[in-house]
Amino acid sequence: MENLFDLYESAIDANKTEPLLLIASCILDFECIHPFMDGNGRVGRLLTLLLLYKAGYEVGRYISLERIVEQSKETYYEALLKSSQGWHEAKHDLRPWWNYFIGMLTAAYKEFEDRVGTITSARGAKRQMVEAAILRLPQTFRFADVQRACPTVSYPTLRRALDALAQQKKVKCRGMGRDAEWERIVS
Repeated sequence: MENLFDLYESAIDANKTEPLLLIASCILDFECIHPFMDGNGRVGRLLTLLLLYKAGYEVGRYISLERIVEQSKETYYEALLKSSQGWHEAKHDLRPWWNYFIGMLTAAYKEFEDRVGTITSARGAKRQMVEAAILRLPQTFRFADVQRACPTVSYPTLRRALDALAQQKKVKCRGMGRDAEWERIVS
């Protein structure tokens, strides 16, 4: 294990290979070394988070990579098996594992983007973000649904955006208070 991490750090420091491929390769090597009797997969996923954080990829702070792996368990094990065959003889093919690994990260970033939307600081951008979120919500929704869809938008800004949309007759409030139901008016 010490040799694995020494080689990984040397490769990162040399800056000649894409860090995501180095991280994926390191994780595959960790899984093939299989240093523990039990829990190698969980430790490997924790190690993945650590190496990604160190390389500046922080999506794992917001999206559960563990859940994404769990949801794609068959593909995970298939890629691990394909890429580990011949590993002890250094005749293995990293590409199936790299493809899985990059696909898993892409899915995490896509989910993150879907959750928060495009963040911008242009004037009126947050109102546009609220309007775009409302278009993605069901036709009837609650204020809390809009808050979850726009976590970077403050309560007063959300309130003003909904009021403006109501004045434009794009939404209509049906009730009073925070639990009031809103309806998107389809034109």
